[in-house]
Amino acid sequence: MADSVAVKPRDAVTEPARGGHRSTKRSRREARAAYLFLAPWFAGLLVITIGPIVASLYLSFTDYSLLEEAQWIGWDNYVRMFTEDPRFLNSLWVTTVYVVVSVPMQLAFALALALVLDRGLRGLSFYRSIFYLPSLLGGSVAIAILWRKVFGADGLVNAVLAVFGIQGTGWVAHPDYALGTLILLHVWTFGAPMIIFLAGLRQIPSSYYEAAAVDGAGPLRQFRSITLPLLTPIIFFNLVLELIKSFQSFTQSFIVSNGSGGPADSTLFYTLYLYLQGFRDYDMGYAAAMAWVLMLIIAGLTGVNFLASKYWVFYGDTK
Repeated sequence: MADSVAVKPRDAVTEPARGGHRSTKRSRREARAAYLFLAPWFAGLLVITIGPIVASLYLSFTDYSLLEEAQWIGWDNYVRMFTEDPRFLNSLWVTTVYVVVSVPMQLAFALALALVLDRGLRGLSFYRSIFYLPSLLGGSVAIAILWRKVFGADGLVNAVLAVFGIQGTGWVAHPDYALGTLILLHVWTFGAPMIIFLAGLRQIPSSYYEAAAVDGAGPLRQFRSITLPLLTPIIFFNLVLELIKSFQSFTQSFIVSNGSGGPADSTLFYTLYLYLQGFRDYDMGYAAAMAWVLMLIIAGLTGVNFLASKYWVFYGDTK
């Protein structure tokens, strides 16, 4: 019986341990190589992103003019915003009106056009490219200059109105209409949300509509009970993106108003006033404080949207 028991050699017993040791050393070398390749990204994150964020937070509590050494003043910049600076409150109001009006209009127009394109038009890729083009150009200086010309006193809009015997005005130079022209410009850049809506419509199974048609549901009922509920995740996605982008709008107001926010501060966007404070008046500490307030506003609205989404965003539920 003793002779039948096989005894494993010592090398056979210790070999797995040696193999595990080699595997551990290899994984460590691979980890060091990975960190070495990631080092430039980490350096950029620290120097270009985290560093300026921390510096701007510090500067928001200082009196800093770019020409003199920063002086710590505590919360004075924030108190000044809401109690001593009417232009700040006006810029916040103008931006809020711009966002509240332009974002829903843009999303509604983008969804309506996506529904038309989803019917299977010939040359769909061509129409997609044409309609997406304004989104690529809408924030450019050239389009803002063109917009100012179109809505100027001698622009295209007044020329068309003159054909019908209507006397136009200088739309971008009138306090009551200047902001409206910028809202139209934002609505005109509907291409990006339209493409996303169109992709979402293509993901809805056609069997849902076929079953609804058999039950006697018309197009409006199908849109309300099938299309709209299943598109709510896409609507939510576009809403969050457009809210953030709208609060950060700058070029349109700067070009149309020649960098002043006029006429009568009617186009004084928040970001434009921040720019004027920091790079015209050299009040960089106040501008940094404004930037942090804007960040808190955007973060707060985004958080509210995420909290409210559970009440109106449906995932695979058509009820």
